[in-house]
Amino acid sequence: MTSTYTSATGRVHLAGATMLCPPPAPGRWRRDVAGAATILSVTVVIALWLANGGIRHLAGPGATATSVGRLTGLIASDLLLLQVLLMARIPWVERAYGQDLLARRHRMVGFASFWLMVAHVLLITVGYAQSGPSGLLSTGWDLVATYPGMLLAAAGTGLLVAVVVLSVRAARRRLRYESWHLLHLYAYLGVGLALPHQLWTGADFVTSPYARLYWWSLYGAALAAVLMFRLGLPLWRSAYHRLRVAEVVAEAPGVVSVYLRGHRLDRLPVRAGQFFLWRFLDGPGWSRANPYTLSAGPRPDLLRITVKDLGDGSRRARSLRPGTRVLIEGPYGTLTAAKATGRPPLLIAAGVGITTMRALLDELGPARVGATLLYRVRTHAEAVFRTELDDLARRYGVRVVYLDGGRSRSDSWLPAQYAAGDDASALRHLVPDVARREAYLCGPPAWMATVRASLRNAGMADELIHSEEFAW
Repeated sequence: MTSTYTSATGRVHLAGATMLCPPPAPGRWRRDVAGAATILSVTVVIALWLANGGIRHLAGPGATATSVGRLTGLIASDLLLLQVLLMARIPWVERAYGQDLLARRHRMVGFASFWLMVAHVLLITVGYAQSGPSGLLSTGWDLVATYPGMLLAAAGTGLLVAVVVLSVRAARRRLRYESWHLLHLYAYLGVGLALPHQLWTGADFVTSPYARLYWWSLYGAALAAVLMFRLGLPLWRSAYHRLRVAEVVAEAPGVVSVYLRGHRLDRLPVRAGQFFLWRFLDGPGWSRANPYTLSAGPRPDLLRITVKDLGDGSRRARSLRPGTRVLIEGPYGTLTAAKATGRPPLLIAAGVGITTMRALLDELGPARVGATLLYRVRTHAEAVFRTELDDLARRYGVRVVYLDGGRSRSDSWLPAQYAAGDDASALRHLVPDVARREAYLCGPPAWMATVRASLRNAGMADELIHSEEFAW
């Protein structure tokens, strides 16, 4: 169902908009296949090392360190390429895991690959030093300066070290998302520089046709995935749908909605609850992508995002001019109505997290009887979409509860007026049938963790609590 209403200012707003043909929900088997392929990949690398005499080469001066160093280098390279595949935005992988889980897996695999790479460098250097007349430092220098591809590998390793350092949580907190995203692209250059030495001098690559077949196939798959899904698909969708800014509307202090029109948006495989990476071609800084969730159900002729001023990238949204061209990458995210089990939905949002919940209501409100929204804001004046939420309440019976005010306890997600007891008791008071519902959460990560705990304590099963954190 699709409808609009016109406010007193003459602006067109969305109400009750839903997607015509939502993409099907992914099966759990896709996640199992991806996980099994990862384990199989590492198993193949170890098997190739054994077949090429990995154990037989453990005898002799420096042989143990050299052979084990070869193995750690091979596994590090394998995990490095698997990292690239994990974040190549392969649609069926992204839909099976979700961006937050993929990002966590990416970081876990990345740190494992990094330490294995460090072990590879140290073990190979130690092994060569033990089997020759030179000392450790001179052997290391000789390896870098004289062996084919090693200077490139050293430069690539330096770039990868820089990316790993910037990926540590403490470092990420000091960077804007746009800066981190741009710097993180150097990881691709690091991978490209680090791999040639394996092709030119790696014993496991040079001497075994099976190893060459495996590694070339993996390199080709990683390169093809990046070119196809990180570059080709976004460029094709941007060119085909030709999105442009239609209007920018102030919603609340520091919050604006951007309306976008384009060509054949009914063919865009997106549904309420998902997000895109947006690049607005309005001048300097256009190359830095920003992640924004749709704040209304997608329509065949119109999309909407709502942006809160949280930094340089988001601040630009309020100055966008109608007609500005837009590049998109996505859609991403799994916090959609595809998770619905048929129970009455309970949507809980904090701050700008209302954007996701507002879009979900376009599907869950009309389709599910008894939808309830708990909207946490510091003051009632900061609440976004009040007119639209009132309209949804009138049209579809959506119950909207504004939870405004400061907290009295640091361990509570509720305002002070509900602090007399524990959060679970207050939740049962707000939603008496909470245990028979399923919940959708969107807000700051720590806040969502507190809400999840109170939902469990109120009797809701964990598998009925749906959330997704934008992780990077």
